[in-house]
Amino acid sequence: MTSASLQTLAESLQARLADMITGLKIANGEISIDVPPDRITKVCLVLRDEAEFSFEQVSDVCGVDYSAYGKADWETKDTTTTGFSRGVCKDVFQKQDPGETHRLAVVYHLLSLKHNRRLRVRCMLENHPPMIQSVVNIWASANWFEREAFDLYGILFEGHPDLRRILTDYGFIGHPFRKDFPLEGNVEVRYDPEKQRVIYQPVTISNRVLVPKVIREDNRYTADEAEPPQPES
Repeated sequence: MTSASLQTLAESLQARLADMITGLKIANGEISIDVPPDRITKVCLVLRDEAEFSFEQVSDVCGVDYSAYGKADWETKDTTTTGFSRGVCKDVFQKQDPGETHRLAVVYHLLSLKHNRRLRVRCMLENHPPMIQSVVNIWASANWFEREAFDLYGILFEGHPDLRRILTDYGFIGHPFRKDFPLEGNVEVRYDPEKQRVIYQPVTISNRVLVPKVIREDNRYTADEAEPPQPES
């Protein structure tokens, strides 16, 4: 989308949904809107049915865990003997926006084939367990996406016709994309020769932490500090 068409769409969304959204943001050539969970069905029907928008397709529905948003595990230039629980790349973390206190969110990525444009819709979930109305009756393709968000984040979609796990096993415990889920898991499976079947048992491996011994400055991340190329002899 051009910057002009992007701004036009943003103005149309703001004018039509002013009383149904809590925020609208343009970043990196994309529009994102924040919608309260109790208004998601009404907003999605407007976005799908009104000719000005015509978002006929939901290309993805996913969960987000904001519990550690803006907090880096690795913010030191010193060596350590305790290690870090996760590997962190430079600048991978962003600062949390003021007022974002809810932990889990559902994000919908919408596509308009008629107008050839996309829109991101986010709902911050307030209740526990996290729950929101299903949009399967609006976009049938949301069926498996919502099952995936339920499986990986534990988000409940009211009105979903078949809400059950889709990626993990039937006896899986927990939701592996939540930030507090242990990296080594909760249970493991093995074949028991006496019972002649696969059984579950408490996990026997321990989490491997990363212990950097030496940390040096890396000029690859700072263009003005990089050494100029040497002339060929």
